[in-house]
Amino acid sequence: MESALKQVTASRLGLRIAVGAFFFMAGLSFASWASRIPAIQQKLHLSEAALGGVLFMIPTGLMASLLFTGWAITRVGSRKLLISAIAAYGCLLTGLGAAQNVYELMSCLFFYGFAGNAVNIAVNTQAVAAEKRYEKPIMASFHGIWSMAGFTGAGIGIFMIGKNIIPFHHFIFILVLILAGVAYFSRDLEDDSSRASEEKVVLSIRERLRSMVPLLKLGIIAFCSMICEGTMFDWSGVYFRKVILAQNGWIGAGYFAFMCTMALGRFTADWFAGKYGLKRTLQLSGSLTAAGLLVAVLFPYLLPAILGFMLVGIGVSSVVPMIYSSAGKTSLMSPGVALTAVSTIGFLGFLFGPPVIGFIAGIATLRASFLVIACMGASVAIIATRTRFNS
Repeated sequence: MESALKQVTASRLGLRIAVGAFFFMAGLSFASWASRIPAIQQKLHLSEAALGGVLFMIPTGLMASLLFTGWAITRVGSRKLLISAIAAYGCLLTGLGAAQNVYELMSCLFFYGFAGNAVNIAVNTQAVAAEKRYEKPIMASFHGIWSMAGFTGAGIGIFMIGKNIIPFHHFIFILVLILAGVAYFSRDLEDDSSRASEEKVVLSIRERLRSMVPLLKLGIIAFCSMICEGTMFDWSGVYFRKVILAQNGWIGAGYFAFMCTMALGRFTADWFAGKYGLKRTLQLSGSLTAAGLLVAVLFPYLLPAILGFMLVGIGVSSVVPMIYSSAGKTSLMSPGVALTAVSTIGFLGFLFGPPVIGFIAGIATLRASFLVIACMGASVAIIATRTRFNS
């Protein structure tokens, strides 16, 4: 009995470590690409406008992969999909470094986004499996590992730039790390291929519509939160330069503060959700997001704005992990399909939120656009109050 208990404990710990490692590899790949964008822009002589158009290929590839990912995960399982997708993700990263013209770069970015979404859905499906074994919230900690990988990837990028190492050689190094990680950690992933091939859930039209209602609510919550998150990624520097009037050395302070508290929040959200429940966690998250944006809008000075962005980081940190966790526990469809549906709705906010900010800023002011985003944060709390979550 004691020996069997030890085996179960070791098995679930191995799964948790393996899933965390795959989250880290995914974050490392994306951060490595992001750290070398200026070098690739310079290499291909791209203007800011041209670069913006080129970068749009990543979300285009991501959206194109949604149907494929939902289909593949029900046919081969999340383990096989994750292993193949993360390997492709690393290989395509080296393609970005090797691109010799804008057309090669755009093609690689499209498939990089395609593979990246497959990794995202598959690794979150594995995270749902790990969470079920622990019977307590651990999803946010995996997303925290992704954030930490972002810091690591940025640090490696700074080192590579300092040593004048070209992006292609930098990305080859990252690929070797990813392939080594896949070879070592893939053995501990949960093999769900047999369940995927055997799963045949037949639902009536009414049952399908009923099953989609709670997922739709989860998707809308993710949509509102990811609008706020996307705004922080794309507009925080602009806000500090044009509204806060920060000096050059402080323009990135808001973004840095946001990233730090977002990572920290993801490592504490599981404990909070386990103690107070998912509903209260999302209510607090939405309230903090709205409060942080309001502080930055009402008090457009350096220190209050930094504090406001810190609150936003804490607020958005737990929303997507908790929503994915709840979606993965639905009993009417496989976790992979449920995650694909919720991710599709949520990502639309991340994709279209930043352009909407620019549109509102164009007809009013940047502060007014941030005030609208604060309403999105408040919507997270309001919708969460009216939603029943899977536990």
